[in-house]
Amino acid sequence: MLLFVGLGNPGAKYAHNRHNVGFTVVDEIARRHGFAPWRRRFQGETAEGTLERERIILLKPMTYMNDSGQAVQEASGFFKLAPNEITVFHDEIELPPAKLRVKVGGGIAGHNGLRSISAHVGNDYRRVRIGVGHPGVKALVHGYVLSDFFKEERPWVEGLREAIADNGGLLAAGRDSTFQNKVHLSMRAKGFLSKEDSGEKPD
Repeated sequence: MLLFVGLGNPGAKYAHNRHNVGFTVVDEIARRHGFAPWRRRFQGETAEGTLERERIILLKPMTYMNDSGQAVQEASGFFKLAPNEITVFHDEIELPPAKLRVKVGGGIAGHNGLRSISAHVGNDYRRVRIGVGHPGVKALVHGYVLSDFFKEERPWVEGLREAIADNGGLLAAGRDSTFQNKVHLSMRAKGFLSKEDSGEKPD
């Protein structure tokens, strides 16, 4: 069993924010793979299903971003999951739009959702860092992540969300580098990344 956590803030006013891209990714995984309906528990919403014959619990914390770790701790404690069985999908301002990176552990780069999770369950969980770009000035970051994607950005956001969901089975199987590669190849095929942008090679 694995726990896939999408980060975001609850409520319609935040639904299309850059900060909520993690929510939209787990929603897409649930939709494309026929997961059970969402239900409220663990201070969040969960949906259950399978990827590559692995049981997956999807979790959207409803605690607001800064307290995401409370929901993750409750869910992981209930299912007796170690940090290495937890994957967190989150926005990453240090990556260009339409790119992603997968890593285990490491710093939190000022992300309050990650800070809360690390405080509650430790730091050795897997992160799927979803690039949303940087506003260019540190003082603008807060307003930037809490604002909606621009209309012209929506096609690549949707394309990336679909590519992540389509290849979610690779994450479930622990094939992180292949997952990352396949997502970038998909984004190149859709015209959202150049070969140089993705830095990936076919495998």
